[in-house]
Amino acid sequence: MKKHNNCKPVTPGTRFLIRADKSQLWKGKPVKHLSVGLSSSGGRNNLGRITSRHRGGGHKQTYRIVDFKRAKLDVAATVKRIEYDPGRSAFLALVEYEDGTLSYMLAAQGMKEGDKVVSSSTDCSLNVGNCMALGNIPVGTVVHNIEIRPGKGGQLARAAGSSARILGKDSGYAQLSLQSSEVRLISLSCRATIGTVANAAHKGISYGKAGRVRWLGQRPHVRGVAMNPVDHPHGGGEGKTSGGRHPVSPWGKCAKGKKTRSNKLTSGYIVRRRKK
Repeated sequence: MKKHNNCKPVTPGTRFLIRADKSQLWKGKPVKHLSVGLSSSGGRNNLGRITSRHRGGGHKQTYRIVDFKRAKLDVAATVKRIEYDPGRSAFLALVEYEDGTLSYMLAAQGMKEGDKVVSSSTDCSLNVGNCMALGNIPVGTVVHNIEIRPGKGGQLARAAGSSARILGKDSGYAQLSLQSSEVRLISLSCRATIGTVANAAHKGISYGKAGRVRWLGQRPHVRGVAMNPVDHPHGGGEGKTSGGRHPVSPWGKCAKGKKTRSNKLTSGYIVRRRKK
């Protein structure tokens, strides 16, 4: 698959447009029993009040039910096709198991139609797309769709082009180096999939015009320094000002450099924190 698809600038909106090449993807509709309709909230809660800013509009989407658990063990599956998913940056692979069951899974880089994948309960080959426990995967292997708790399903390294590398194993835990440079302990009984998530070219795309972002359901973001003092802590001032204080949110919380969230239950498993 090509890295990027640069458009000929026949209009202003295509002059800076760079998009990932999707010519090899399935051009039909998703499997009906593996998809459900979504309703857009526009960032509003049950009282109709905006609780998440900069959301609204966008094209109607159909959610694909993705198998992050890979719980169908020791049954080989054949990749039928690679599909686009509007709900995530990664591509999906439609696989058919030997018993005829269809399922969606995250497509790995290099996966193509006709490939065989398996989710093993013990040990299997290190082919791209195969899934097994971290205890059975050799040190140095690149993995994605990693569980944090056994049986909960993959939660780490699910975006396009993302992956993690196994650095070592000790005392029932594997040390995984994430792309954020964080090193985290994960139980050896947690499962992971071999390879890197497909569509690595996603990070290089350029939408080219504001309208393409609106199609994704994102509304404009107004800078605080362009507002009045009543609307934002950075607002007001004579002429153009840069805020005059440390960057904060509209509600006065630090926006850069300072931790604003409390420690999570899994913070004790972090060996080395990510670089700021």
